Formats: sequence, C-alpha cells, structure tokens
Amino acid sequence: MNFVYIITLLLQAALIFAASTFLFDILHYLLHRWQHSRFALLREFSRWHEVHHKFLDKNMDVHPNWAKANLWCHLVPEFVVSILGTAIFVLLFDWIAVAIVVLIHSGLFAWRVVDEGRDINHMNMDRLNGRRGFFFVTPTYHALHHVYPNQFFASFLSLFDVIFGTSCQLKGQRVLITGASGAYGQALAKRLEKLGAIVDTAKYGEDYEIDHYDGLSDKMRKADILVLAHGAKTHDCWTANYTSFVDLIEKFRVIGKDRLTPPEIWAVGSEIELHGDMGIKALKPYAASKRAFAARAREFYTSPDLTYRHIVPAAFTSRMGKGLMSADVAAALSLFLIRRGFTYVPVTYTTLAVWNYIRFRFIPWPKSVRKAPIISNKSA
Repeated sequence: MNFVYIITLLLQAALIFAASTFLFDILHYLLHRWQHSRFALLREFSRWHEVHHKFLDKNMDVHPNWAKANLWCHLVPEFVVSILGTAIFVLLFDWIAVAIVVLIHSGLFAWRVVDEGRDINHMNMDRLNGRRGFFFVTPTYHALHHVYPNQFFASFLSLFDVIFGTSCQLKGQRVLITGASGAYGQALAKRLEKLGAIVDTAKYGEDYEIDHYDGLSDKMRKADILVLAHGAKTHDCWTANYTSFVDLIEKFRVIGKDRLTPPEIWAVGSEIELHGDMGIKALKPYAASKRAFAARAREFYTSPDLTYRHIVPAAFTSRMGKGLMSADVAAALSLFLIRRGFTYVPVTYTTLAVWNYIRFRFIPWPKSVRKAPIISNKSA
C-alpha cells in the first residue's frame, strides 16, 4: 500500500462513518416521532427505544434493572442498524474503508456490552457542563437528549441537529426577558411564544434597580433561560450595558447553581465590540460599555456553570436608530442559529459579527477596557 492509498482509505472511512451515523440519527429522530404513529409496528419500534430512556432517565440516573432490556431493545438494534447503514457504502467506496468503519462500530458495541450500557455518554450525572460542544457530541450534549428527548438527536457529529434545528429546547421552557418593551426584546418574545416557550418579562424600575435585584428572585427561580435584551446608547451606557448585565448574570448563576442543567443566558452584544467608536465622540460611552461587557462575557462563555450565548446583531431598526434589517428579522435570525446550537450568535449582514468571534473568543482584552469612564446609577 502506498501512502496516497492509505490516506484515501482513511478519508473514505471518515466520510462513511459520518454518513452512517447521520443515517442512524435520522432513524433516531423517527423513533421518537413514531410514538404516536397509526402503524402498530412503528409504535412498537418506538417502545423499544423508550427502554433506553428508562435505562437512563431525564434526571440522568442509570437504572441497572433496565440494563438487560436496554441491551436487547436498544444496543443490539442500534448495532445492527449501524452495520447495515455502513455496509451499503460498499457500493460507493473501497471495501477496506467500509470494513474499517464496521470494525469501529463493532468495537463500540462490544465496549457497551461489557459495560452493560454504561459508556461515557450513559452514566449518572449530578450536574451537566455548561459547555455542550458543537461539532462533536460530548457526554453533556448527549445527556441533554435524555433530559429533553425531543432535541439533541445526534450521536457522534452534530450535523443532523444543525440541519434540522434540534439543538435547543424551547418548547415548555420558561424564558425571562429584560428589555421586552424594546424592538428586539418584543420581537424575540413573540417568536419564543410561537415556539412554545413560556415568556415572562423583567422591567427596570419595577422588577429591579441597580444593586437591588431581590424583586427578581422569584422570577429567576422559575426561569430556565434569562435573556438580556435591554440597553442604552446615549444615557448612562455603563450602567445599562455593563453593570446590570453582569449583576443579573451573577444572580442567575447563584440561583441555578444546584440545577441539573446549568442556567442558560442569552445576552445581546453589538458589532461595536469589534470596530469601537471609530473616533465618533457620541459613540464613546456606548462602545466602552459594550466592549467592557464583551471582555467579561468571555468568562461566562467558557464557564462550566453556565450555558451562555452571546448574540451580536448588526444595526437593526429600533428606538436607538435605523438599521438595514428590522428587529423581527434580527430575532428570527437569532433563533435560527440558537436552535442549531450556536452559542456565539452572529446576526449580521456586514460580516463584522463573524470576524468579531475571533476578537471575542481568542484575543485578550486590555485591563483598561473594564474601567468605567463615568460611574453612574441613574438607569438601565
């Protein structure tokens, strides 16, 4: 075998593995859909798969008394489907590449049988990690399928969930939104309600004030997701765009510290994080506050105690000014990406938000960025 042939085999094997697992993910999705099928056989297949969810329940507790049933109703059928879904590729690729993938699936099956179904993705968990993963299915990612059985269907690669938008549970989730009277917050609330979320709002001056957040405690305890969509562009930007954001996130973090799934937070940033005030005096306070929060948000983004989503929209039409897209379009694009697992959410027609990911994620901010030019507690 020459070097080129070996590389070709490995590339073919990788493609076959990705394709065969994608086919399995389609079947996995169908097994959940078949629960209420009018065909008895399809309902029976769905009941077989339900055994797997009894073996590892939505509280992430393994039930050993279901281990034998899980073997015959889930592991064996899963293995058979994986082998058949791999074997068909012998029609398109080198048989050796197909054989490599068959051996991989066989090895994974043997490992699961020996461990009685308790592999790295199927174990007792008291607390999930806030960092779920994106391209590859991590233990936390798969655990979320057991917590939310109608989402997170992917088995190895997240491709299925990215294509079909099944990477975020929204139906039945309680969402608390600040800035819901603003253009973006209002549009987002309406769209979340259409998707089945239970939306509540938090208004500055009524539910909370700076350094006085106790009035929000009950709402936060009930909430699964906190959306920070408030802000200011001209008046007391530091308080509105930095102080209140950080304080609310920290409070929500403490309230959710004992939950199985870490508290989830969506915070609205801005493309000004990348380009700054551009020498425009009127934009200096706004740019300073937004860039300071972006610097702090990186810590939230990488924290295992939170699932943090940083939404970076290009200018949209609101009371703050005109934009080339409406707030409703911005909300729709945000949800399109969030439902596909994005935790950094670039809602842009300029591409600046895309480039800003490098700034946000990898380039350290100078310490001076977090210093308030003027400290004021007038409004948020």
